[in-house]
Amino acid sequence: MPSRSFTAVGFTKELEAGFAAIRVELDVRTDFSPDLHEIAEQAAAAGPQIPAGASSVVDDKTSLPLVTIDPPGSIDLDQAFAAERRSDGYRVWYAIADVAALVAAGGPLDTEARRRGVTLYSPDQRASLHPEAINEGAGSLLPGQTRQAVLWCIDLDHHGTQTAAHATRALVTSREKLSYQVAQDRIDNGTANESLQLLKTIGLLRQTIESERGAVSLQLPAQEISLVDGAYQLHYDTSLPIEGWNAQISLLTGMAAGQIMVDAGHGLLRTLPPLDQHTVDQVRRAARALDVDWPAGMSYSDRVRQLDPANANEAALLTRAARSFRGAGYAAFRDGALPEQPLHGAINALYAHVTAPLRRVCDRFANEIVLAACADRDAPTWALEALDELPRLMGEARRRDGSLDRASTDFVEVMVLRSRIGEIFDGVVLSHSRRGANVQLREPAVMSPISGQPEVGSDVRLRLTGVDLNARRSHFEVISD
Repeated sequence: MPSRSFTAVGFTKELEAGFAAIRVELDVRTDFSPDLHEIAEQAAAAGPQIPAGASSVVDDKTSLPLVTIDPPGSIDLDQAFAAERRSDGYRVWYAIADVAALVAAGGPLDTEARRRGVTLYSPDQRASLHPEAINEGAGSLLPGQTRQAVLWCIDLDHHGTQTAAHATRALVTSREKLSYQVAQDRIDNGTANESLQLLKTIGLLRQTIESERGAVSLQLPAQEISLVDGAYQLHYDTSLPIEGWNAQISLLTGMAAGQIMVDAGHGLLRTLPPLDQHTVDQVRRAARALDVDWPAGMSYSDRVRQLDPANANEAALLTRAARSFRGAGYAAFRDGALPEQPLHGAINALYAHVTAPLRRVCDRFANEIVLAACADRDAPTWALEALDELPRLMGEARRRDGSLDRASTDFVEVMVLRSRIGEIFDGVVLSHSRRGANVQLREPAVMSPISGQPEVGSDVRLRLTGVDLNARRSHFEVISD
């Protein structure tokens, strides 16, 4: 299975008309009313305000060598990173956009953000959580701009184990906006400063700890739609190592936040039921059926982490392992009454969403609870009251996000294939479903259901018999040699 396969797609206007129709179908709004734009612009002009019930202390940390690392073109920048060596290990600085200082609780912007839940991404447009004056302006950690932020200070020992974590409000200035590729290149060629170079050091240490913790990391074969030189491309994604190191900083922060909330007795956890032994045994049996080696003594988490999505049988096993996790959600708790199941099963730890308040509404409230706990103050009433509805709001937003992503990809797939009816394609069976099987084509970058249930992991030859643009479905039949 190729690790990256591009298919250039013409008819840009027709694609964008289809993306717009999908947004209407799913009630995805890319713009805001004039009133909301005006309120956001007024908030941006007024500058950050200390939210009701919060500490008025704002440290000056503008001397930190913070940088943002994001996909190219991103301007809604939630996080900025810096690190330093210490005699007993490392210190991580992680600045998070202080959205609560710009969006008043209970106000019109807050109401609209709760309705949206998350920023939604179509291939051609973004449906932001807040108007651009905040998401791409006053709230974004843009380079060279002094911003009020929620600043995490997390200390690690020489092995990368957390020894302390604290969050406070602070003024920060991002030095530079880096893409993943630029940051990776600097680290690889030795031109990165010490702070950026430490991202690799700390990221690798944290990945080792993740393995020792028994966390399950899934490198699933994934499709992406990108606009390159005026044409949309459908391709299988491959990640750079720095994306994994950067993700470890976000995970580190989320785990620290989860523990702080539990210690405080109130908060919002991101939860996922752990796998039971029966499910683990099923995946092991699937590995044998797919002829994927599983050495004696190797743990479930280590074997899954090392699976290669470029290998057909291992990609099929990855898909099987991913489908084993069910029941992801958000669990709110108050007055010390912890959820019955507080862990995130894949991370195998307490975990909370706090690092993306420009793109997830729940992070804004979670951050206020953490800030209050770190300052040894009572959490603001408005943040605690929001806990009652946030799990439902986030659940609905996540479902809409998944529907938008799947519908957009399905639409591009049928547009790619509509002129190729009758052609024969090579693919691999990833999984079975109630209606048949799910197949990943080698070229173009298409995943499609088929009738029948060929053996999972097997190579198949398929003839495209038709496409349905309205249903966004392709129809294949399995052919024999």
